[in-house]
Amino acid sequence: MSDTDAPATNDSVNFAQMLAGEGFYYGVEVVTTRGFEPPDKPGNLAAFAQDLLGDARVGWISITDNPGGGPMLPPDWLGGLVADRRQRVVLHLTCKDMNRNGIEAAAWRYAAEGFNNLLAITGDYPTGGFGGLAEPVFDLDSVSLITLLKSMNDGLTVLGRTGKPETLPQTHFFIGCAVSPFKRHERELLPQFFKLIRKIGCGAKWVIPQLGYDMRKHHEVKLFLDARGIDVPIIGNVYLLTKGVAKLFNSGKLAGCVVTDKLVEDVEKYAAGPDKGKQFFQELAAKQLAVFKGLGFAAGYLGGMAKAETFGQIIDLAKSYGENDWRDFIKEIQYAQPDEFFLFEHDPATGLCESKQMNRQYLDSLKHPPKSKEVNVNYRLSRLVHKLAFTRDKALYPLLTKIFARLDKKPGFLLRMAHTIEHAGKSAMYGCQDCGDCSLPDCAYLCPRKSCSKCARNGPCGGSAGGRCELDDKECFWARIYERLKYYGESESMLERPVTIYNASLKNTSSWANTYLDRDHHAKKK
Repeated sequence: MSDTDAPATNDSVNFAQMLAGEGFYYGVEVVTTRGFEPPDKPGNLAAFAQDLLGDARVGWISITDNPGGGPMLPPDWLGGLVADRRQRVVLHLTCKDMNRNGIEAAAWRYAAEGFNNLLAITGDYPTGGFGGLAEPVFDLDSVSLITLLKSMNDGLTVLGRTGKPETLPQTHFFIGCAVSPFKRHERELLPQFFKLIRKIGCGAKWVIPQLGYDMRKHHEVKLFLDARGIDVPIIGNVYLLTKGVAKLFNSGKLAGCVVTDKLVEDVEKYAAGPDKGKQFFQELAAKQLAVFKGLGFAAGYLGGMAKAETFGQIIDLAKSYGENDWRDFIKEIQYAQPDEFFLFEHDPATGLCESKQMNRQYLDSLKHPPKSKEVNVNYRLSRLVHKLAFTRDKALYPLLTKIFARLDKKPGFLLRMAHTIEHAGKSAMYGCQDCGDCSLPDCAYLCPRKSCSKCARNGPCGGSAGGRCELDDKECFWARIYERLKYYGESESMLERPVTIYNASLKNTSSWANTYLDRDHHAKKK
């Protein structure tokens, strides 16, 4: 990727071409509203979006999907108002408000409307709603959503009305994904990176990190992918701060956005000045863009509550810096969390992470895993039982398959009794919710329906903070899984398995029977 700025944007260049090209492009985030705006309202969202896309410095706009967990106008509503430039529009698609059928329907609508650029994300846990807190859905997560979109691109095969397989028209989605590198602890950060590999393997073609203000952490995303031989465009994420926004991010009330106490101190210092910090905030954003370009990212992405001309000014400022000024900026923008874990060693002279040297303590810990409270008697026993009874084609597995096959031929008292015993034991040991499509073996014998707010079966969401769930009511589910698997030398391969998509038709049935009879997601692929 060249470190040169892209030429002035025109509508003949689409978003995918921008990321594949030699220049460094700039995008801007647009957030819709709760409630509609009169078309003649001065400065309304439609005018804002048109002003941005009419600015030759702006390559594309990216429209959010109910950010923060509240209800807002859907992204394709605004996209439809600039439909003549849809090739320069990215729509966000989240999993929190719709089940898989609703999500697929939305994706078909986007495809029919010509919106092919999608950012596929799990989404924030709802924070409110009419009459009280909304019940979240999370029927899919970001990994299974990407899998669905990739299947639509390949030509989704479904049962038609005649009962015969029917292949639907292929879509042309250019699928993006997010990653959250701003995690304080190893047990949070590494699952994020492992899930990123999984997303790319499922069909994601570009990556955008979540928000944070330590350029070393952004750099680590690139270094991690480079170390794994994965070449995908990375878009650097920048948010134009204000004093109020900085305090909001610092409070942890907006999941995935990290502003440290040290940055808040600087924000308050500059906000006390005559310009209320305007120069500091704009320079901080412009310097981040300069660093992304210097590091070889494909593009930079600006968010924040600002006027269209303000984003243009920041881009101009970023372009005005000298060719190597970014090297100084990377040392300057290092607002780390206390005792924060970094995957790569740092070079004090440059402030950069060392591309060929991973964290030495981490590498040593892989050889000598530390003890963890998560590796308890329950987990040890579960591993033993799994080895004896649930390892396909080994030990007791063939015998139990025959027993359940016989019971299933004439379902009756014995099968019901087996299910009762199963559920009672798993409830006592794991808090089993009787889903019938069990992911205990996938999740180090922790139940995702019991212990994860988003029931995440394919890796962590980006909302954890300080090792705790974004709801701050429990430890992060996948951080706990990581500690269990690391103790047994299995953490690096923790997500190297097929994508799990829960089958709701199995609810309140025996997961043992479903496993042995190949009815659940553990079944052999035909």
